Amino acid sequence: MLTPAGEADAPARHGAIFNVLEFGALGDGRRLNTQAIQKAIDACVRAGGGTVFFPPGQFLTGTIFLGSNVTVYLENGATLLGSTNLTDYPARTPVFQASTVGYTDKCLIYGEKLENICICGHGTIDGQGARLGHQVLGRPYLIRLSECRNIAVRGITLKDSGMWVQHYLACTQVSIEGIRVISHANANNDGIDIDGSDRVRIAGCDIDTGDDAIVLKSGGKRVTREVTVTNCALRSNANALKTGTESNGGFENIAFTNCAIRDTQLAGLALEIVDGGTLNGIVVSNLAMDGVGAPIFIRLGNRARPIAPGFDAPPTGSIANILIDNVVAEHAGKVGCAIAGLPGFPVRNVSLSNLRLSFAGGGIGRGDDPALPENAEAYPEYNMFGELPAYGFYCRHVTGLDFYNVHTASERQDSRPALMCEKVENLNVFAADLATAGGPAIALHGVRGAMLHGCRARNAQKTFVFLGGSETRGISLLANDFRLAQMPVEASPEVPRDAVFASGNGET
Repeated sequence: MLTPAGEADAPARHGAIFNVLEFGALGDGRRLNTQAIQKAIDACVRAGGGTVFFPPGQFLTGTIFLGSNVTVYLENGATLLGSTNLTDYPARTPVFQASTVGYTDKCLIYGEKLENICICGHGTIDGQGARLGHQVLGRPYLIRLSECRNIAVRGITLKDSGMWVQHYLACTQVSIEGIRVISHANANNDGIDIDGSDRVRIAGCDIDTGDDAIVLKSGGKRVTREVTVTNCALRSNANALKTGTESNGGFENIAFTNCAIRDTQLAGLALEIVDGGTLNGIVVSNLAMDGVGAPIFIRLGNRARPIAPGFDAPPTGSIANILIDNVVAEHAGKVGCAIAGLPGFPVRNVSLSNLRLSFAGGGIGRGDDPALPENAEAYPEYNMFGELPAYGFYCRHVTGLDFYNVHTASERQDSRPALMCEKVENLNVFAADLATAGGPAIALHGVRGAMLHGCRARNAQKTFVFLGGSETRGISLLANDFRLAQMPVEASPEVPRDAVFASGNGET
């Protein structure tokens, strides 16, 4: 059973304690203890709940099956050591149908349709994933819980999984707090995967992984909702915070806040819908990043992977109502940030405020028509379009887009615009400080309804705003400081003459 609040790193006060040594387990790191550990768990279940206790030692095991009202407690110095023989992991496929279920049928710790589970202590769960082969499918997770309720994972260290470190599928009331994850042992080493689950709290975790650090998925018909991630330190060879790619059920009411992110090869924050579903009501705040591929990546695509064989392909999904506030990023890569929907399926209502982002730079651009492919069915990554035509933000197929107090800069000279918008409606840019070298600060192509106000041209900027496309109209330039721009506004010939209204912009 769960321990009292604030005492999750100690054995349960209520219920008996079942020491695995008393059931025949040996912590010598050589003998396989699967049966002895399972006997301890089964005895705990028969007693109505309690604590299965691991003292210091290395306990080699294959798959163990949890039960309701069971706390697994690993004492400091105790290691649950995953077997390196795949035959010690019997096949077990969750009943809940999701596209993620087929990735593997193996797991070190498994539970299904249980309640009141706690895995805690100051010990370690080590999957020895480097010794489990590199086949695409079939490598075991460390923890997989499906359709369980009231889960707590606290204090422990999880390392070197064969595949994903943790998979919480269709679960309710999940608390993951104060754990450490170190897993670069094999491919697909996601740190935490929340899949079609709700009422999830992840707090105070230190995660360093070979794949996505914390990723929300929704591979079945169940919505992932009411998830908070806070006060975490994240490093990843992929993305740090991510939704998708599996998105069939959708995501609602998600909050990412107060996280320190470093050295990600992909994005610091990736919000993706490509397999149907809706991403709605996402709040992101107070992120500090260093050395990320791109600070922010938002993508509505149409890979359209079905839930399982025999299911219909999902329709194109949607992304709406995203607030991103207080983000600092240094030493980001050269590509830039993309916010991209699809023709007829725009990303809606995105607000970015109080951002200070520094990119590698070194690109060359003029602000003219970007002509990038849509790549609707492609796997979503921040670099899926190649080097973007803007070093800061490239936004396409977006309706309702706000930039407030956004500062961008590049470490090397970069003549691409800081911000480029294509096929965007209802754009607001307020108090932006957008450094460029030779090219325009902002380029708008086919943009309908935009207000740029309170912005300032940097020294030696030839053009502050470039306009292109016959659809561009309703552009208002109000109370900007264009005194240092040689040509505040430049428009291509196809832009309507009445596309721009300007007032109070200094020397215009």
